[in-house]
Amino acid sequence: MNHTPASALPPGHPPVAFGKVGVLLVNLGTPDATDYWSMRRYLKEFLSDRRVIELPRHLWWPLLNLVILTTRPKRSGHAYASIWNTERNESPLRTITRAQAEKLAPAFAGDVVVDWAMRYGTPAIGERIEALKAAGCERILIMPLYPQYSAATTATVNDKAFETLQKMRWQPALRTLPPYHDDPVYIDALARSIERSVAALDFEPECVLASFHGLPKSYFLKGDPYHCHCQKTTRLLRERLGWSADRLRLTFQSRFGKAEWLKPYTDETVAALAKGGMRRLAVASPGFAADCVETLEEIGMQNAEIFHEHGGEKFAALPCLNDSPEGIVLLEHLARRELSGWI
Repeated sequence: MNHTPASALPPGHPPVAFGKVGVLLVNLGTPDATDYWSMRRYLKEFLSDRRVIELPRHLWWPLLNLVILTTRPKRSGHAYASIWNTERNESPLRTITRAQAEKLAPAFAGDVVVDWAMRYGTPAIGERIEALKAAGCERILIMPLYPQYSAATTATVNDKAFETLQKMRWQPALRTLPPYHDDPVYIDALARSIERSVAALDFEPECVLASFHGLPKSYFLKGDPYHCHCQKTTRLLRERLGWSADRLRLTFQSRFGKAEWLKPYTDETVAALAKGGMRRLAVASPGFAADCVETLEEIGMQNAEIFHEHGGEKFAALPCLNDSPEGIVLLEHLARRELSGWI
């Protein structure tokens, strides 16, 4: 870190750090614990985001505060508890995102500071931008770890970052990572990871589902490109693997509420495949940069149970890129591309 020499400053001037470039990895978020109040705080922040829930406030506020935040924290807490990293007393998403930042940092010279944050929960985006600025970062790359763009994911990360700048007297320059759903390095990383994971299984899957987080259909109809990005990722991944459309199928998970979401639904597809006689199934999660409750509990536990209940025999939830060698190569590639001209 560079500092202005004290002799060059007028009397009483605060020390000034400068000359650094910052990289901030950002993932969705995590509660700090699995108890009711920790879950309630996390869910309230998440579900109060107008990018996530687009219902009119007069309809959503009473439903959220009087119903959802009364009942859902206990159920969500149970899901998190089933996959909690008890060794570090934190969610796997926090463990993995920290590891991604720690493994990415050595790829750059000392003038680049790599940090990480969560959109919901801690560490908060604003807190880490302030920390990077205090460390001398005059230029910061915000990297939302969402390969496929959606207003409910990438856009809300960028919103929060610029909201932080609104409160700063001396703002750093900011760049944001665009979606990378069709980047060849991303597609290759996914393919290598899936090939390695499938080869390590004690069975040969008859089919692999590419399960992406769902999105209300109404968001798509308003112009959100997420569905198209997921379709393109799946097509490119299928071509890279050399698999047929029956071998790698696109589905959407994690729907919430009664409105129609993007289809086909993962859970319904899993049940239908088992009922139709499929006995060996694997599920990959290309839209998640790190394993979390949606991949470890929803796919690895809930959907495994659905498959077995309907006659399936062998089921596997394939790991995300996480902090694997392929995952870190991808993050370095994306960061270097977006830092062009800064480093």
